[in-house]
Amino acid sequence: MPINFGTDGWRAVISDTFTFHNLRLVTQAVADAIRSGHWHTQRTGLPVPLPNRVVVGFDTRFLSDRYARDVARVMAANGYTVYIAQADSSTPSISYAVKNLNAIAGIVITASHNAPRYNGLKLKAPDGCSASPEQSRRVEIYLNDNQERGRGPNLMEWDLAVEQGLIINFNPVPEYYQHLRTLIDFDAIATNPPRVVVDSMHGSGRGLIKGILTGTGCEVTEIRGEMNPGFGGAHPEPIGTHLGALAGAISTGMGNLGLALDGDADRIGAMDERGNFVDPHKIMALALRYLVEKRGWEGPAVRTVSTTRMIDRLAEKYGLEVYETPVGFNHIADYMLSENVLIGGEESGGISIQGNIPEGDGVLMGLLLIEMVAVYGKSLHSLVKELLDEVGPAFYERKDQRLKYPIQKKQMVQYLIDHTPAEIGGVKVDEILTTDGVKYLLADDSWLLIRPSGTEPVLRVYAEGRTEEMVKALLGYGEEVAESFT
Repeated sequence: MPINFGTDGWRAVISDTFTFHNLRLVTQAVADAIRSGHWHTQRTGLPVPLPNRVVVGFDTRFLSDRYARDVARVMAANGYTVYIAQADSSTPSISYAVKNLNAIAGIVITASHNAPRYNGLKLKAPDGCSASPEQSRRVEIYLNDNQERGRGPNLMEWDLAVEQGLIINFNPVPEYYQHLRTLIDFDAIATNPPRVVVDSMHGSGRGLIKGILTGTGCEVTEIRGEMNPGFGGAHPEPIGTHLGALAGAISTGMGNLGLALDGDADRIGAMDERGNFVDPHKIMALALRYLVEKRGWEGPAVRTVSTTRMIDRLAEKYGLEVYETPVGFNHIADYMLSENVLIGGEESGGISIQGNIPEGDGVLMGLLLIEMVAVYGKSLHSLVKELLDEVGPAFYERKDQRLKYPIQKKQMVQYLIDHTPAEIGGVKVDEILTTDGVKYLLADDSWLLIRPSGTEPVLRVYAEGRTEEMVKALLGYGEEVAESFT
């Protein structure tokens, strides 16, 4: 089967396409791409003279530690000094280590929030964020070229590489904790510590929030924090349908604030003291409100096209600019690298703030929620209610509609533009945006986004409405569009 290396790296089914052999081929292509001389340019366009140093991390999935060792062996055989995490580590901690160690790149063995049968490789640029599309394309070029030429990977024995100082085991957590302490007010947390339940979903974020809160007075209970490569049979994705264990822990009195991390801890979900799921839209809006009102921060907000317009309503109130990007945190990272962005995030739960590396960080955002609850002296349920009273209501839902055959994105976009409805759910369509797919903005600030998948016959339909009835109407229209292509 072909190896498809994309913007966020490579993911595939373990023992099907994700094999040791294929991983070595991909890693060799990464080594070649870095050596090509075109890698040393960040998104700013400035030359970056960096040493041949690479950071490697891995999550808790089946064989991830062994895969990471093979990555290190290939990179060492290509002349790179490899700093490899001594235990499973979150993607944010490895991303920070890339920048902190002045490395030229980072590689994380993880399939993030995907099902247990998957594994993957995330590629990091020198600034700690995901490799740019140009860098990823360069890896693809070398991967394809090496396969056509029958060129296999260089591979070095582990013990020899360690003996020669080309592979170095390290712990990324202490420096990562030090970085988090510059972004979170732990003294404020200590003055009014909430009782917290952390659902690590068996991922590599396990122990991080509990560990850094030691000494603050917070009573922290961690669930699903033990090693389980099969994630208990569930997807390690922090969405409401996967957080029954967290709801159960809260209902039995283990805490009054719930936090959930995905498989590699770069995404966040939350739960209030009543067991209500608090989605990333609300988390990002709450964070924006808090950072402006309590910390006095300024700067633009950046959100993907599929993320709530509560951000826009808050930004209008505070006199802040809002940038809308295509789906994918790499687009947000572009702004964070060029401007002093206050907050950037996407509907999937990847959110980052000013002062952090341009990468989503579930641990950071979980700690910021704890700080909010402590400083406001109010429950998460109360804070969400205040937010919705101020800039809501906002009801959100997403559905993926299967098509009989893949469709070209350009063709779909043109069709949606040509067939723009005058109104949906009785409300006028005011504006059409084509940032990524087609987005219909309605007169009451509701919206419908329709995006065809680039890799499978699926139409992704996102809707945010001022009422639940409007969301149903928006999704219903999206279903009608899908049916017209079946």
